[in-house]
Amino acid sequence: MPGGAPRQPGRRGRFPRGPRPEAVPLLVGRACTLVGLLDIAAGVFPRFRHSRVHTLAEVLPGALGPFAAALSLSAGMLLLLLAHALKRGKRRAWRAAVALLPLGALAQFAYRHSLLGAVISLALLAVLLRHRDRFAALPDPRSRWKALANFVLMGAGSLALGLVVVSAHPSTLVGNPSMAERIAHVLYGLFGLDGPVQYQGSTSRTVACLLGALGLLTAVTTLYLALRPEHPAARLTEEDEARLRALLEKHGGRDSLGHFALRRDKAVVFSPSGKAAVTYRVVSGVMLASGDPIGDVEAWPGAIERFMDVARAHSWTPAVMGCSETGGEVWIRETGLDALELGDEAVVDVADFSLAGRAMRNVRQMVRRIERAGYTTRVRRVRDLGEAELDRVRRAAEDWRGTDTERGFSMALGRVGDPADGGCLIATAHLPDAAPGPYGDLRAVLHFVPWGPDGVSLDLMRRDRTADPGLNELLIVAALQAAPKFGIARVSLNFAVFRSALARGERIGAGPVLRAWRGLLVFLSRWFQIESLYRFNAKFRPRWEPRFVVYRGSGDLPRISLAALQAEGFLSLPRPVPRPLRRRTTPARPCAHTATDTTARAA
Repeated sequence: MPGGAPRQPGRRGRFPRGPRPEAVPLLVGRACTLVGLLDIAAGVFPRFRHSRVHTLAEVLPGALGPFAAALSLSAGMLLLLLAHALKRGKRRAWRAAVALLPLGALAQFAYRHSLLGAVISLALLAVLLRHRDRFAALPDPRSRWKALANFVLMGAGSLALGLVVVSAHPSTLVGNPSMAERIAHVLYGLFGLDGPVQYQGSTSRTVACLLGALGLLTAVTTLYLALRPEHPAARLTEEDEARLRALLEKHGGRDSLGHFALRRDKAVVFSPSGKAAVTYRVVSGVMLASGDPIGDVEAWPGAIERFMDVARAHSWTPAVMGCSETGGEVWIRETGLDALELGDEAVVDVADFSLAGRAMRNVRQMVRRIERAGYTTRVRRVRDLGEAELDRVRRAAEDWRGTDTERGFSMALGRVGDPADGGCLIATAHLPDAAPGPYGDLRAVLHFVPWGPDGVSLDLMRRDRTADPGLNELLIVAALQAAPKFGIARVSLNFAVFRSALARGERIGAGPVLRAWRGLLVFLSRWFQIESLYRFNAKFRPRWEPRFVVYRGSGDLPRISLAALQAEGFLSLPRPVPRPLRRRTTPARPCAHTATDTTARAA
């Protein structure tokens, strides 16, 4: 570890405590929300700011009043959309707000003749101009998925607000239109057409302008997001991958998750010396790193500093998922971030593993039963498989995946059988005496990635759902027994989230808080493999290595949790094009001790 004793969690290091939003952007963002709401209210509600001058303006010839109302509504909605970006100090949001605030002030004065509303908008404009240097954050990388999300959300919001607009003039309504007629009027109005609802006087023109402004606002913002140049998604270039592989060749034995840094949907920052690196992905404004930094531990501070500089430049929330205790101490010492134990990694020392003894009785009996059923195993390096067999393994792993999306970020490689990953280990289970299936006699696959020169780390477990339960146990035992032949001394298995809480909560004498926490985890295990992975790992009598999440403050934890769930594939947007149907097999019998989909090695 770099010189000096590690600091305790939460203490400030030599760098600032992450890119925490400053006070001025936060206050400006909140004020922008208030001004946006005032502009919307001024444009929608006829009695929000009513005066004799306003009464005269509504009956004068021309369309200044309706246009001013539409401008006030549009400016208010856009300011609401910009408020969050202003809180994060985004430069583009500052430019847009500087352009919108004078328009909102003009609309307030022209339509409502509200001097106070205009003064509030201009006062906020003055603050923005005075503190323009506080808004220098670069824009976030985005994709055209934002256009679809914007269309759905803005469309729903425009429909709801349009109903308010249509119903906000009861004194001038002709008759008593039904809700269906009001909805139809809103939908027609969003496209600039006349609907079935009728008003007396000039109110009809005002409502039409407001609805047209909502429709135009939805169309313009969606079109902008769809057609603007798309920022590249996180991708590991060939040069970056080569540099990372060189670092792993020298220092890969330090962290069992090091090889997962080679996922090609991650970006990377290197230390100034090039001797260390941090890989990451940006998800929902969270700059999410995984595992420990790669490379020489003495150069870790330089890579961490670069990581924090990038987060600060974009006003992203920094976080690290699954770092070791050593890595967590360095992150805390260098940045002043905090750490929270996330769970434990199960590591089996090959020299100490044996099926003998009462503690291994259940595993031993299951393995023998599966072997009596005719199953055989093979353990090989990826480079030793023929192309035809490797292709069959890839297709089987894809078909046996238990989810529609590939899961994994911090503890999954995301590919099988790549030529560059020849050192990976594959364990396969076969049933020679059975009728050949779509993948021959192949029934289960385990894939391990290198962990330095003398270790491997479990990447994925997949099996045919029609096969007998227990194949995962059989393959892990086979891999452990074959490990000495490949010079492997240690094997990292699945990651167990909140393992210590589960273990302590079931002990005699556990307090009510600990028991309640364990009960919640058991309840969540119905949807996430929390308890089942812990039980599965514990059967192999591993040693437990704690893993941590590093974060800036407790207020960021909900956001980091959602970003991590998205990165790991547990939360995802639906695809716009239906996925081709895959062949579905008959589900196997429920097996509580068998993990059905551990691609991410974490629940």
